[in-house]
Amino acid sequence: MGERIKKLKKIRIHREGTDELLYSLFIIIAIAVLLWRSFITPIPFIIFVAVFGTAWLMMLNFYRCPIRYFNGDTEKTVVAPADGKIVVIEETEEAEYFHDRRQMISIFMSPLNVHANWFPVDGKVKFVKHFSGNYHKAWLPKASEENEHADIMIETPDGQDILVRQIAGAMARRIVTYAKDEEDCYIDEHLGFIKLGSRVDVYLPLGTEVKVKMNQPTTGDQTVIAKLP
Repeated sequence: MGERIKKLKKIRIHREGTDELLYSLFIIIAIAVLLWRSFITPIPFIIFVAVFGTAWLMMLNFYRCPIRYFNGDTEKTVVAPADGKIVVIEETEEAEYFHDRRQMISIFMSPLNVHANWFPVDGKVKFVKHFSGNYHKAWLPKASEENEHADIMIETPDGQDILVRQIAGAMARRIVTYAKDEEDCYIDEHLGFIKLGSRVDVYLPLGTEVKVKMNQPTTGDQTVIAKLP
């Protein structure tokens, strides 16, 4: 019991959802009170509370934000930037910045996953760029380039460049990026947040040792996905 309470204390509501949760809760309560007072039968009240109460609890679950700390050695370590599952592990030609082949690892986040994003490596943010685009299903290959996305280039302490790409999915309509140009960044810090189903791609140097497998579940800031060369 004590361990369960300890774990619950490490979960908070993400700041991106605080206002939405509070305002929607007030509206639901106000309408529920109105329905309770307006009808002799409680059926409209019960139906409304059941439907919208469930929707609010799902939104509450979506905005949960666990407090996590990586306990391993961070040198040359790449941790999962998001909760979800591995949907891509492949060598690919990255033509936007590197103009060479890179090892890409992609994590798909369903609406049920935590949607906070963490920095996958220690280093310094070289630049952040946002691109408007389409809203294809996030697991499709074309989503990486055609969907709305934000690119964050990070230089590790030993001079290796790592590209992290936040990608909006078919349901996602907002990408929030906290990373700033020229700022130091560290594992355990939040990189950003993506609302609803989405994906995060990480482009790594060739020779990187991949530590995960296809369809493997990941825990943001905890699962080691690769070791840099």
